[in-house]
Amino acid sequence: MNTDTKFYRLAIIGVGLIGGSLARALRLADACTDVIGYGRNVAHLKKAVSLGVIDDFKTDVAAAVKDADMVVVSVPLGAMSTVFKQMLPALSRDATITDVGSAKASVMNDARKHLGERMFSFVPGHPIAGTEKSGVEASTADLFKNRCVILTPLEETGSIALQRVRAMWELTGAEVVEMEPHHHDEVLAATSHLPHILAYSLVDTLARSAQGEEIFRFAAGGFRDFTRIASSDPVMWRDICLANRDAILGILGKYTNDLEQLAKAIKSGDGDFILKSFSQAKQQRDRILVKIPPTST
Repeated sequence: MNTDTKFYRLAIIGVGLIGGSLARALRLADACTDVIGYGRNVAHLKKAVSLGVIDDFKTDVAAAVKDADMVVVSVPLGAMSTVFKQMLPALSRDATITDVGSAKASVMNDARKHLGERMFSFVPGHPIAGTEKSGVEASTADLFKNRCVILTPLEETGSIALQRVRAMWELTGAEVVEMEPHHHDEVLAATSHLPHILAYSLVDTLARSAQGEEIFRFAAGGFRDFTRIASSDPVMWRDICLANRDAILGILGKYTNDLEQLAKAIKSGDGDFILKSFSQAKQQRDRILVKIPPTST
């Protein structure tokens, strides 16, 4: 397998916010010679070319990965299995494959189902970066700078593939850490997936209420801040909920129980319980706030 940290042909399978930002960052670092994008929307792909994000595009996965020495899969989780299946026959001998999916156990299972003997060249990954915006127009070269990228290498993952993917992300300015896939899914269920579910649910509940229009009319900054992530791509988050359902249901059940306890305290006028809960939350948030970049999702 090729051990170079420069990629002569980078294939981005799914040229959106993450895939587009990665291509921009690697171009800025002079780490790739040729960037090929894959997608189904030709107008979208032409836009990516005009923006200088990719050099050319294909609407066939196999054609996109042909001759590529680095393949980055950046499609919704529900599409991963099909993409892996379609790319396998066209992968070059030296190709390294990685992904950016938010749930690693499902990606691991899809890859094992279709990549077979090429699993040694596959490195599951997840950049902890993004915004509520989507599409290649929202991509930026500095999206991953000072952000965390989690790699979840498998038993089959080769050391050279892992080295190349780590080097790729480090070139974007990211901090790279390694984690076991199922542990990753538990952590992300709590820190990312649950907040998105709560934001979507709150907006939907209020929108369906009889006073919905009036409520939104007088929504203050706090409401906008809390619900910002409800503007994220619904298809992507539907797939995340289904792919990581066990971990999400676990943390959602705990949260629901705690919320019920808070509701009981409010109903009974237990100010001490309310104050203790809010004070603990403030202390913990103030403690960790300095560790979280302001625009991460």
